[in-house]
Amino acid sequence: MTERIRPFLKWAGGKFKLCDWINSHLPSGPRLIEPFVGAAAVFLNTTFDRYLLNDCNPDLINLYQLLQEEGAPFIQYCRTFFTKKNNTEKRYYLLREQFNHTQNVSEKSALFLYLNRHCFNGLCRYNSSGHFNVPIGQYEKPYFPHDEMLAFHRKAQQAIFTCSDFSSVMREASQEDVIYCDPPYYPLDDSANFTRYHSYDFALDKQTLLAQLCVELQKQGVRSVISNHAIPQTRKLYKHAKKLVFCDVMRNISAKGLYRVPVKELLALY
Repeated sequence: MTERIRPFLKWAGGKFKLCDWINSHLPSGPRLIEPFVGAAAVFLNTTFDRYLLNDCNPDLINLYQLLQEEGAPFIQYCRTFFTKKNNTEKRYYLLREQFNHTQNVSEKSALFLYLNRHCFNGLCRYNSSGHFNVPIGQYEKPYFPHDEMLAFHRKAQQAIFTCSDFSSVMREASQEDVIYCDPPYYPLDDSANFTRYHSYDFALDKQTLLAQLCVELQKQGVRSVISNHAIPQTRKLYKHAKKLVFCDVMRNISAKGLYRVPVKELLALY
């Protein structure tokens, strides 16, 4: 078995540990489209010829594009923020403020990586003003992912990155394409109800639109796969899928304590 490539970003709900399971259910084709690319674990661990990778978070896409284009020099620039001096509460909040106000794309992208590796649980959360607001994580020595970034840079030469609405990206698909959707998950309960991602609220109407769009594309011969929690609401949401498959995964759930429990996930195959 080929060794899996680990994403260089920490990511809530990341698919690195599920890549083999997901890959076993992805159809073959020349191009994979990911409307919700996130930390890009599926992209890194599949063998399509070409990729269209999208996310509504411009900070994430700017980081990916810079790493794609510049490679090693940009990686070294990012490393300059990973110092003992910067791993303090005072410096973290100063750099978070700098990230929220800088207009320099390179600086903002490097600081996005810094925040991702220094903040609490690697969360990516913004307030209604579009400002990153995750508190510091108190790590003794945050890891700098040099090798993982270099691997991403190499693989990214096969990809096009966009920052658009998921529906417009999906409608670009042809019959030969494969779409893999990893949207913000349907909440397990009220305490886990986090649907806001970069001032973009992925509530029930968006969940419903995504499912309807997969049905629409299926009728046009386009193959799609959606990940989500395996709960009664999503089973109903994806009732028009050709097939539902399930897997147990350990997740941190509940905002009140962050404990690890097995949660069943599903793939809806259209």
